[in-house]
Amino acid sequence: MAATDAAKTIDPHAWLAARSRWSVFEIAFWLATLLPFFLFPTYLTLASQVAIAALFALSVDLILGYAGIVTLGHAMFFGIGAYTAGILSARFGWNDPVSGLLIAGAFAGAIGFIASYLIVRVQHLALIMVTLGLGFLTYELANAMGWLTGGADGLRGVRTGEIFGFFRFDLWGYVGYSYALTVLFLAFLFSRRLVNSSFGLALRGVRENVRRMPAIGSEYRWHLRVIYTISAAMAGLAGAVLTQTTNTVGLNTLSFERSADVVVMLILGGTGRLYGAIVGAIIFMVARDQLAGINPQYWYFWIGLLLMVVVLFMPNGILGFLTRLAGRRD
Repeated sequence: MAATDAAKTIDPHAWLAARSRWSVFEIAFWLATLLPFFLFPTYLTLASQVAIAALFALSVDLILGYAGIVTLGHAMFFGIGAYTAGILSARFGWNDPVSGLLIAGAFAGAIGFIASYLIVRVQHLALIMVTLGLGFLTYELANAMGWLTGGADGLRGVRTGEIFGFFRFDLWGYVGYSYALTVLFLAFLFSRRLVNSSFGLALRGVRENVRRMPAIGSEYRWHLRVIYTISAAMAGLAGAVLTQTTNTVGLNTLSFERSADVVVMLILGGTGRLYGAIVGAIIFMVARDQLAGINPQYWYFWIGLLLMVVVLFMPNGILGFLTRLAGRRD
């Protein structure tokens, strides 16, 4: 009788429908992203960098937080997107930002799909080493192909045209932040719909116990390939937005530090929540900006200290900690 009651109370369709509904806090959160236009107009350039970092962190959260794919080389796709947008402009004169963005995301996604066949074959420590190795290989390849990428000097001659022929990127960052925030919001809408679907439920099953998924008829390897491809495309979009808003692209877009930073953002905000990626990016980028201004040489010390505090006292991240507090209060 108890088992029957439990089966009645756990309805996957109702659970997914409940998670798909927007809450007041979510609406307030996205309305708050417009505040920099009015309260901090001198920090709009930083705000656009935060939005780009949040988009990148969101892409990693899809594979790490929902599918359990641990990666330390996801900057590979971020850099591929950045270089694709830059090369289209500098080498081919393709300056339209929207089409360049889509091409960069599609190319990064295609590379991600190819790499996914290797990713799904390994787990745990081997997975970390494979993703790390792919990141190093891509970095050195971009460095060696200086005739195309500019090598260590970076790619020169990048020019970004007007958005839809009307909105020109300005020095104050109004258009840049609007552009980055719009791409982030659209990617978030897609990710939110994805994780709150039957596909997202299957990803959670893979994350919890990959060995049991075939027993219920789940093609778990195909699920992993699909989500890895989507994540790679989204990371490519983030890299392309960085190139288009700054008109610069260099090897730092492919660096290990960028891959490590995005993992730190997820740890700070909390994995498997979507909003954790955005909150973590905000905290990390703002803290880095302020701490680097105070002490440019040792700001990583304070980031490391903050990371230790979160890991020891907030194992589910800052957002997970706040959610738990709200649950207790209710």
